[in-house]
Amino acid sequence: MKPRQNIYLDEELNKHLDTLAAKPGSSKSAIIRDALTAYLARRGAKELQDTFSKRLDEIGKQLNTIERQQRILIESLALFIRFHLGMVPTLPEAEQATAHALGTKRYKAFISQVSRLLAQGKNTGAEILELLNEELTATAEVNSQAVN
Repeated sequence: MKPRQNIYLDEELNKHLDTLAAKPGSSKSAIIRDALTAYLARRGAKELQDTFSKRLDEIGKQLNTIERQQRILIESLALFIRFHLGMVPTLPEAEQATAHALGTKRYKAFISQVSRLLAQGKNTGAEILELLNEELTATAEVNSQAVN
């Protein structure tokens, strides 16, 4: 047996309910039950949306920060490659073996240093980004003072 509920409706809403319930296969109880179920589902969905939208906003901000840092790193690497390829002359074939050995030695030292920094929890990239932000802020201040 289903629990009984008593509700009060205004005249206009009651007339509308009577009209809908007059159709074959309809009842006031079924209409009210369906309407209440839909209302509660929407309300629950709104609460979930409110909860998740805050978290999704935070994640979006984090992704924007990561994207900005990635653009800076890619641009820095591209500038370094352009500089390196434009400034370093091609070696004669007789010197290439020696240069390759030296490059291998330097690369191993580089990888060792990166491994040490990561193991210590240091983040050189973050330090570079901080310095870049400080430089950009200082440049913006100088430009704003020059305009004034």
